[in-house]
Amino acid sequence: MIDLTAWLAFLAASALVVIVPGPTVTVIIANALRSGPTAGLMNIAGTQAGLVLMIGVLALGLEAIVASAGLLFDILRLLGAAYLIWLGIQMWRSDGCLGQADVPARSHAALFWQGFLVIWSNPKALVFFGAFIPQFVDPAGDPTTQVILLGATFMAVATVLDGAYAFAAGRAGGLLSRQRVRLVERLSGACLIGGGLWLALSRRA
Repeated sequence: MIDLTAWLAFLAASALVVIVPGPTVTVIIANALRSGPTAGLMNIAGTQAGLVLMIGVLALGLEAIVASAGLLFDILRLLGAAYLIWLGIQMWRSDGCLGQADVPARSHAALFWQGFLVIWSNPKALVFFGAFIPQFVDPAGDPTTQVILLGATFMAVATVLDGAYAFAAGRAGGLLSRQRVRLVERLSGACLIGGGLWLALSRRA
């Protein structure tokens, strides 16, 4: 297994990584504001499914292949950037009806796949895992088992912290006036557009 001290250090590092808002958290908050905590939680379910796939790739030792698949992941990065920008434009153009009964709600399946797509729209996340997790792996132990354990730990931390964002945003959405909701929508849209532009202009490590 893994040394307890190393695991605790990984736990703390994971919390620091997850707690900093990024495109994934922005999407979770935006949907939770619009449709309540359940919408954010379905986004989280999608991101967790994406993380399972990423951790599986890492556990199988395929990170070197991923790092060398430049063209494929450049295409994926640009598609993900375009998707985030499109979401941001839709949010910016909203009329302040966020969370109102006359706004069609996204299905749970759509929210799930949205979360999955957003986490995979940034291939650097997989490269990050390939550099981050091995630092806490004991060479004397079974690396595959340790990677799975560390990956599960990261997923648990992400679920708790992202869930806290979803519940906080869901509660806040119900307290906002129409005018303030429109301001929040535009701020969220600007964040999504900014995240998409950052992703489009970024380069693989």
